[in-house]
Amino acid sequence: MKRIVPLALLVCLVVSGLPVRAAPASVAAKSAILMDAATGTILYEQNSHEPLAPASVTKVMTLLLIFQAIDDGKIRLTDMVTASESAAAKGGSQVYLKVGETMTVEDMVKSIAVSSANDCACAMAEHISGSEEAFVAAMNQKAKDLGMEDTHFVNCTGLDDSPEAAEHLTSAHDIALMSRALIRDHPQVLGYTQIWMDTIRDGTFGLSNTNKLIRFYPGATGLKTGFTSTAGYCLSATAQREGLELIAVVMGAETSRDRFAACKQLLDYGFANYALVSPQTDAAQVPVRLGTAKTVEAVPARDPQLLVDKAQRDQVSTETKLESAVTAPVSQGQRLGTLTIRSGDQVLAQIPLVAKAPVQKLTFSQMFAIILRHIAMARR
Repeated sequence: MKRIVPLALLVCLVVSGLPVRAAPASVAAKSAILMDAATGTILYEQNSHEPLAPASVTKVMTLLLIFQAIDDGKIRLTDMVTASESAAAKGGSQVYLKVGETMTVEDMVKSIAVSSANDCACAMAEHISGSEEAFVAAMNQKAKDLGMEDTHFVNCTGLDDSPEAAEHLTSAHDIALMSRALIRDHPQVLGYTQIWMDTIRDGTFGLSNTNKLIRFYPGATGLKTGFTSTAGYCLSATAQREGLELIAVVMGAETSRDRFAACKQLLDYGFANYALVSPQTDAAQVPVRLGTAKTVEAVPARDPQLLVDKAQRDQVSTETKLESAVTAPVSQGQRLGTLTIRSGDQVLAQIPLVAKAPVQKLTFSQMFAIILRHIAMARR
């Protein structure tokens, strides 16, 4: 079994003299991973790159493409979707769509997120891309864009209902990547994945969340369960406490109870040991010589959020060093200084401070006009 605390984080804890609390020796699943959603830092992994059947956890990618289409204006939540014969024929978890039945995009999304409806997943794939095959091609392209190197999708549901399904594989690591992309880029999905019970069809058909952590784990926000006889019990679980958002993924657990217990074990470890800090940085101005503006604002080149051991949380401080002045022209993103983040005497990070906006150089006529104004004011 493989356990990894990222090297930089491990060094950070050792140098600071703080105890490195032990991660779980193993979890009851074929593979697992725990990731910080904000920074992407891996806090624990166990066979995390082993390609395995993901079952309905596949629908994390299906939902990612659905919400991408919504945000791009390609579809709307109020649009009506018509169930095709192939969608209505899907087995496994479903809401029993009939051929020709129509349902809003929002009810389809709710059915997928809460009850893992395979028929709705297929209907949405066809609605967005024209066919499930075309949608799956988009899924694989998105996986490539996200750096999911262990992944190959052959359907939008995770069902093992065809010979090709044996090639439908991903890894715990890749599931964490697509889960992070979904909740980061489309946080509105959590409004659906946190539903415990709801209805569709004007209240005549009940939905019950397949992710039992939503009700029984404090801070749980999602995300997706999965099960087939081939895949075993799988889960991508997201939870948030005190500003820290974690993603725990397990694949190939023997029982449903095992997958929930394993994710709970990973989340408990993360919340007990780590904290996300966002050091406050005051607005900094750097004087500009010969510029159309007298100063330029210096901002961090990246989000200064850091994942630290909880014991370090209250010891974090910042120091800003800036150029005394710069000469125009100044380009946007030009380096103007450094933001140093420390815990005590230990440096946690050094982030470049860069120009928030460009500053043009004064033209000859502009400089001449300024000189004339100064002369006129001196004669008063």
